[in-house]
Amino acid sequence: MRTCGIEIKGSETIICLMTLKDGLFELPDCRQNRFALSKDQDQQQMRHFQFTFAKFIEDYQITQLVIKERPQKGKFAGGAVGFKIETALQLIAGCECSIISATQLKEKIKRYPLPVDFRDTGLKVFQETAFLAGYAFLAK
Repeated sequence: MRTCGIEIKGSETIICLMTLKDGLFELPDCRQNRFALSKDQDQQQMRHFQFTFAKFIEDYQITQLVIKERPQKGKFAGGAVGFKIETALQLIAGCECSIISATQLKEKIKRYPLPVDFRDTGLKVFQETAFLAGYAFLAK
């Protein structure tokens, strides 16, 4: 199962591809590590963002998206643009989408500690949350 861990920050999605096969995690090479939505008020821009992400899913044969949940209220609440991005991703046909809360993420990481230090993965520092979301979903 090829999974794409996603963290939404502002008007962009930060991603990390991950595969679990025979109990081993693999981080396949990927042409992009983020997607940006430039003008969320413009319908064409929203459609372009969704089409581009759907094409990415098709090209890399992704079967599961895992989005790190952002609170709707409070000090660390997500913004309106982020929730529009989340909706656009959830509505992409042919790919399952799950939301993982910070609590679930911490519980999974505690129960199934990372087999390798994040710095040794070769990913960029800003991809860590997306990596953890994908890992937490696949860890069983």
